[in-house]
Amino acid sequence: MTINELIGIVPNASEHGTNIDHMLELCHWFMAALFVGWTTYFFYTIWRFNKRRNPKANYYGVKSKASLHLEVSVVLIEAVLLLGFALPLWNDRVGPESWPDKANTLEIKCIGEQFAWNFHYAGPDGVFGRQDNRLIDGNNSIGLDKTDPAAADDIVTKGELHLEQYRPTKIEITSKDVIHSLSLHTMRMTQDAIPGSMVPMWFRPVKAGEFEIVCAQLCGANHYAMKANMITEKKADFEAWQKSILDLRKPAAPVAPTAAAAAPALPQIAAK
Repeated sequence: MTINELIGIVPNASEHGTNIDHMLELCHWFMAALFVGWTTYFFYTIWRFNKRRNPKANYYGVKSKASLHLEVSVVLIEAVLLLGFALPLWNDRVGPESWPDKANTLEIKCIGEQFAWNFHYAGPDGVFGRQDNRLIDGNNSIGLDKTDPAAADDIVTKGELHLEQYRPTKIEITSKDVIHSLSLHTMRMTQDAIPGSMVPMWFRPVKAGEFEIVCAQLCGANHYAMKANMITEKKADFEAWQKSILDLRKPAAPVAPTAAAAAPALPQIAAK
């Protein structure tokens, strides 16, 4: 069992998450070593400099340079973690050459609100329909302009994010009211949802399953309940899900009248 598992970090489900977990593992071992070292030193000083062993105060203090060497070592190790791991990982996420090819990327818009997550898919045509805040109401949570032809196959879900396994995914995040934070723990991604800003992030899910999404920014009284489900599924299952949503919008076919109902029966004439 790794130290990450020991302290309860959820399993990784993204391609880049392995590198992040490796960095976290090093950080946690380093912090564990500091904890043990400083705790040991603390109890040593209690024993070494107690009143019975030192009845008279020493006003000259420590003359050894050991503490200076320890502090310099801590700074050097932290610099290695920052420059050798954290910055390269950050560049891998946001660097101009790190973004995947748009043609092969699943693009999703995420709109946060108190206290729910809305997810907007472009549909099979790959073109997002126009949005207008003036159209937002109880039945249109993101203000999608349904008169726009590009919006005909758009899909909007609340509290449920569907992803395609092994496909690069780009999510553009914003908010309708206050600052929220979309936290995909299993994908090792978190991004603030800021009103008036559309902030992108990307990742590649590699593990299929159902995971939890939470809001990582205190956003009001019901912040604790601002959750959603993230479902990563195979390509065929993802396409079947999209098709099932779009099929529900198709108007029902008219029911053809039966032969008996087509022509009304003629009244019978009683024989005289």
